[in-house]
Amino acid sequence: MNTPVEPAVFEQPMARPSKPVKRKGKGRTYVLLFMAWTLLIALGGLGAKMYTDHLRQQIAQQIAAQTDQQLQAVQEDYKKQLDQLKESVGGDLAKMQTKIDALNELLAFTKDSANSKTDNSNQLYTQLNEVKKKLDDLKKNLDVLQ
Repeated sequence: MNTPVEPAVFEQPMARPSKPVKRKGKGRTYVLLFMAWTLLIALGGLGAKMYTDHLRQQIAQQIAAQTDQQLQAVQEDYKKQLDQLKESVGGDLAKMQTKIDALNELLAFTKDSANSKTDNSNQLYTQLNEVKKKLDDLKKNLDVLQ
C-alpha cells in the first residue's frame, strides 16, 4: 500500500464579491419604522383637525356674541327713534286737532252768519275736508308705526 501521503489542501475559491446577507430582523425594522411614521403622521393630522375645529368653534361663538351685542344696540336705537317719532306724531296730531276744532267753530259761526249773498262756507268746508284728510293720513301712519 504504497499511497503517497499528501496533505489535503483545501482550495478556497477566488475572492468573489460577497452578497449582503439578508437578515430577517432588518426587514421587520423597516416595516416597524414605516408604521411608526405613518402613525405619527396620522396623529398629527388628527390633532391639527381637532385644533382647527376647536378654533372654528371659538371664533363662531365670538362672532355670535358680537352680533348679539350689535343687534341689541340697533334694537335700542330703533326703539328710541320710534318713541321719538310717536311723540312727534302725537304732538302733530294734537296740533291738527286744535286747528280742526278752531275751523269747526269758525265754520259754524260762518254758517250761522252767512246770508244768501255770500258763499264763504263752501271754502271753509273744503279747507276742513283737506285738514281731515291730512289728519286721517297721520293717524294711519301712526297706526303703521305701532
